[in-house]
Amino acid sequence: MDQTKTPYFQALLDYVDSGVIPFHTPGHMQGIGMERSFREFVGDNICAIDLTPMPGIDDLLQPTESIREAQELAAEAYGADRTFFLINGSTSGNQCMMMTAINPGDKIAVPRNSHKSMLGGLVMSGAHPIYMQPAVDQEMHMDHCVTPDTIARTLDEHPDIKAVYVVSPTYYGVAADLQAIERIVHDAGKLLLVDEAWGPHFQFHPALPISATQARADMCINSTHKMLSAFSQCAMLHQIGDRVRVDRLKSVLKMFLSTSPNLPMVASLDVARMQMATNGAALLSRTIDLAQETRRRLNRIAGIYCFGEEIRGRHGVFNLDPTKITVAVKGLGYTGYEASEILRRRYNIQVELADLFNVVALFTIGTTSDAADRFVAAFEELARDERPVDLYAPSGVLQQRLKKGSYRLPEIPPMRMLPRDAFLAQTEFVKFRESKGRICAETISPYPPGIPVLSPGEEITDGLIDYLRLEMKAGTRIQGPYDDELKIIRVVKE
Repeated sequence: MDQTKTPYFQALLDYVDSGVIPFHTPGHMQGIGMERSFREFVGDNICAIDLTPMPGIDDLLQPTESIREAQELAAEAYGADRTFFLINGSTSGNQCMMMTAINPGDKIAVPRNSHKSMLGGLVMSGAHPIYMQPAVDQEMHMDHCVTPDTIARTLDEHPDIKAVYVVSPTYYGVAADLQAIERIVHDAGKLLLVDEAWGPHFQFHPALPISATQARADMCINSTHKMLSAFSQCAMLHQIGDRVRVDRLKSVLKMFLSTSPNLPMVASLDVARMQMATNGAALLSRTIDLAQETRRRLNRIAGIYCFGEEIRGRHGVFNLDPTKITVAVKGLGYTGYEASEILRRRYNIQVELADLFNVVALFTIGTTSDAADRFVAAFEELARDERPVDLYAPSGVLQQRLKKGSYRLPEIPPMRMLPRDAFLAQTEFVKFRESKGRICAETISPYPPGIPVLSPGEEITDGLIDYLRLEMKAGTRIQGPYDDELKIIRVVKE
């Protein structure tokens, strides 16, 4: 196919150029009715293509024209049999994969460090999760990927599992051995689903980890907005082979996707695919070189550590995405939350992620060398500073715990009910600090990265209470619970 084409974007332009008089949604009528200050800021052109599905423009839920061609181009570019555009992010993609692959009560193997959207898929599908422990790196205080051995052992212990769900890469850029995992899963006759939200660029450069489509996963998702140039919320779902019921997948997509999609978002998916298919290798080469040079410069700063190729081969680390820069700041005496605040307030730099020990910066095709220079300069200055006392968040007790190294990632709690059953059960609120032994009825996720620490149906333990209170003291934001401050928690009523 001609990968220089952007059929859907062109269909929108043709509609605008034809001068059609609109009597259809959206109500601003191509910007004419929009409040002036907003229109002047966003521009006339974006308003002109903010349209609704109609003949000639095509329908995302039942494409027969330009969207169908755009999705076929994307499938060819990614090496998939079928590709579907998503405008609700990879969140909807995770949920669509699960609703397609499994039925209520079916078992699915999932890593514990999955995004909370996976949990939404479990609740909606009624599936029975078999949690797999990812490789834990206590030295760097993060989870890596599940290993092929872990997956093989899980399938041996639970031969009635219907599908295996894998996260690769992680938020920190660590990739799993997808080829080995694919052999194990398919030899066992199971479906392989891959959350590749953070790897939409892998397909387009040989220096990056193998993509899920190259590994022949049955279904995978890419957040095209995360590392490529599509608008926010834009993602793709890729399907390969004959193990997936395509009729069911299409029915599920029609349930989850909006009947009134944002058409500029859909067009941005079309154009982002064209950009990568025609010029991706060159754009990514520059990005990778810039990221690697920045990593080398940061590692020359006393008290700073950015992991790279030297950790390849560690437990759970098969490969690495060099465009993710994880900066460990505990050697400077800061938490990642503090460093993130300082970078924003003092240097006007916003990182992607902060945790107790690190900040994570994304280097994409939109990152400039000037921006990289400012990023390095900020850490050079930060390393020269005397550590202020309690500048932003941690208490003295927290600082002592972090310095002594007594912080450890929590273990997977016991699952006492299926996520769906607990989510829909009769519930009550109790004080979080007194909730030991109760069954959680909501999702508790430090965000970012949005990985649930507690899920519906799991028993609340002393270790989890201690861990989450520590995270809250350090300044993390918690997503999921009714009480944002986590003073109370919703539990299954006894």
